[in-house]
Amino acid sequence: MSTLNPELSQRARAWMSDDPDQSTRDDLERRLTAAEAGDEAELTELKGAFDGTLQFGTAGLRGAMGPGPNRMNVAVVSRAAAGIGAYLREVVGEARVVIGYDARYNSRTFAETSAAILTAAGHHVILMPHHWPTPVLAHAVRAKSADCGIMVTASHNPARDNGYKVYLGARAASEDGNGVQIVPPADAQIAAKIAAVGAVREIPLAESGWEMMPESFVDEYVEAILPIIERSDATDTSAAHAARANLRVVHTAMHGVGSATMLAAFERAGFTDIHSVKEQQEPDPDFPTVPFPNPEEKGAIDLAAKLAEQVEADLVIANDPDADRCAAAIYDPRREAWRMLHGDELGLLLATYVATHRQVEGTFANSIVSSRSLGALAAARGYASTQTLTGFKWIARAKNIAFGYEEAIGYCVLPNVVKDKDGISAALAIAELAALTKANGSSLVELLDELARELGLYLTSQLSIRVSNLDLIGQMMHTLRTAPPSTLAGSAVVEVRDLAEGSLETTGLPPTNGMLLLAEDNSRVIVRPSGTEPKLKAYLEVVSEVEQNASFHDLSAARAGAAEKLENMKKELGELLGARS
Repeated sequence: MSTLNPELSQRARAWMSDDPDQSTRDDLERRLTAAEAGDEAELTELKGAFDGTLQFGTAGLRGAMGPGPNRMNVAVVSRAAAGIGAYLREVVGEARVVIGYDARYNSRTFAETSAAILTAAGHHVILMPHHWPTPVLAHAVRAKSADCGIMVTASHNPARDNGYKVYLGARAASEDGNGVQIVPPADAQIAAKIAAVGAVREIPLAESGWEMMPESFVDEYVEAILPIIERSDATDTSAAHAARANLRVVHTAMHGVGSATMLAAFERAGFTDIHSVKEQQEPDPDFPTVPFPNPEEKGAIDLAAKLAEQVEADLVIANDPDADRCAAAIYDPRREAWRMLHGDELGLLLATYVATHRQVEGTFANSIVSSRSLGALAAARGYASTQTLTGFKWIARAKNIAFGYEEAIGYCVLPNVVKDKDGISAALAIAELAALTKANGSSLVELLDELARELGLYLTSQLSIRVSNLDLIGQMMHTLRTAPPSTLAGSAVVEVRDLAEGSLETTGLPPTNGMLLLAEDNSRVIVRPSGTEPKLKAYLEVVSEVEQNASFHDLSAARAGAAEKLENMKKELGELLGARS
């Protein structure tokens, strides 16, 4: 039987003495007592909670809630807020900071604590009055000319997690980075300020003095995103209104904070036939109907698909809990069932809408792990395109961005309004495209087939390998670097690129921990460690040529063949890396 190490016990009690939150002090005392009595589960939890410090990086903070320096709690958040305050003081002097939060456990407490610390540090703080979607906060950074934005959210992570997302704007950011999540070197500079913070109990706290964001600001956000349904090719506004009213949509907020704002946006845009999944409509930090509150997870949209069948809907739209992501499901006649559109499929459809029906100027951008179909579409429509490192902190920084997306259902359709992924404006855009295609006697399925005929068939998939020991990720990456496969599903590998050796001069990308494999038949695999979870992720893509006059049957066969090739690539890669199914 394992026993509690005296050194670990001492560290835990020292941390407890500096923790300003009675609830986590009580929780830690209980865990220590149980661990001292031989409770293996509590001992394991204590080791994890005190095995290092939750690191502040380009995703800000994200982790499980609980006591200890490696968990999300008031003490860790207090240090983060004090460090951010010191950084802003050094960079801009007295800063304007907007703070928002979602409906997870402790989110409001973390936000109010941050407001009190930053106000005491001499900054002008504007605090959201309610749990509002992340895009509302991201919009506020630009709309309120804020130097910094903080959103307390763990997005689509499990219920036990919380997070702390940081944006820079106005005087603290470059023109391309105004209202965008932080990137190096700002993340390391903020982390250094956090590390320099002394005792948590000595951090000054203001009792008042911050400003509350007006209740009307969420309505201002909705008004700001409505231009996404304004089409440059629209000649009959009455027909457009009729098409919207004739589209039947099922929406799920996935127990998050997006429902009220999303429904208000639908109503203002003229989509009147909306059916909410009642079981998932109201915020609930326990996420009782889904094991993981991520629309991409298996089973997450089962309730929405069931409702879609009942009401004979045209489209299902799902937001993740903080509504910065958007997923869509369609009835697929090939499967005779509802299915979730892959993130790359939805990205291609949204890009088509922007390029064909809005015709705004600028560059199309997506992450390097997303489909190359965006580049093909951009070239066909006369747009510049670029690929970036993974994450919207990079995508949104693309020069003169007009549209951006990543395969993980993140879409930026109005970068002048929200320079980040925004699941609400994206939902309006895909609903408008669905209404337009329905009014023209077509469907999104048929539109995807038309795009395959024009651009070629791009099919993507993922292999995700979850580990309990992070060392295994390093071992798997070492295997790929030293003994990469010579073929991908029977096609010879013609390029092996270590993305860690990249440079802005040669690849246009900063170095990152990843491997790219390209086969002779244009199949591609990119493998990288996840930035937020203990996973190694492989992104696979196959490209098939399709005749311009290909029939529905021909395309069905091509899709089946491409899907089979993807499965073979997954199997081969999994065997190489030692993945267990």
